[in-house]
Amino acid sequence: MPQRKPALKSSTAEGMQVIAVSSGKGGVGKTTVAVNLATALGQSGRRVLLLDGDLGLASVDVLLGLTPTATLEQLLGGERRLDEILMTTADGVTVIPSASGVARMAQLAATENAAIVRAFASLPEIYDTLIVDTAPGIGESVLFFCQASQHHIIVIRDEPASLTDAYALIKTLHRAHRVRRFQVLVNMSNGESDAKDLFDRLRRVTDRFLDVLLEFAGEIPEDAGIPRAVRAQRPVISMAPTGPATRAFRRLATKVSSWTPPQEFSGGVSFFFERLVARPIARLPKVVK
Repeated sequence: MPQRKPALKSSTAEGMQVIAVSSGKGGVGKTTVAVNLATALGQSGRRVLLLDGDLGLASVDVLLGLTPTATLEQLLGGERRLDEILMTTADGVTVIPSASGVARMAQLAATENAAIVRAFASLPEIYDTLIVDTAPGIGESVLFFCQASQHHIIVIRDEPASLTDAYALIKTLHRAHRVRRFQVLVNMSNGESDAKDLFDRLRRVTDRFLDVLLEFAGEIPEDAGIPRAVRAQRPVISMAPTGPATRAFRRLATKVSSWTPPQEFSGGVSFFFERLVARPIARLPKVVK
């Protein structure tokens, strides 16, 4: 097991840093980014909680080689408490697994979304970072988790559909939930210059049509170590600790630790719970007391 380094300084020392990792479409490596960012932060000494927010097609546990005995599906069924489904990786990351291949989990009723919200209130205030790996696209669960997050990493790659769908996600979050600031990460890049060019193409469109602020979070280079790590069900950071992708993920972790949350955010796990209740999806106020 890698030795844990002294914790990276966090600008959210008095609360939990909440980061949603999203993408306009699948296939851009979003979950790989979430898993390796969480691992990099965990190895640095941060106390990281990783939530698999793709409720119906979960894959975080697969990429980490974990075998859940229970998931959010059993939580919703009243068979397990949240603390009973938590899993911990070799790098100290605590994972909240979701269900895979369960269609109804992707289309939860308002009462079920409320049950997930309430479950967070039972978590201990020991975590300083929550990373939410959302489903791809602009589905209800994506908006549900993103509207309560402090920071939004939008993962893109160099293909037309990735850019158009990322723009659609940014537009939806901005217009439906007033999210204005986004961090854009270019995955599978051919170098920083190409990555910045791709970022600039997206930013030119958002500058023209939306009142949002896009920032370049960096790039993760194309690296043969990543597909090998995926096949081995391990984070590339652990499997190839000196590889180019690993170095990029560590740079991203350092950058993430310096991000300042919006003024309206503070507090820990319970505050994330409160945000989900306070700014919910449209139907939620009817069932939350």
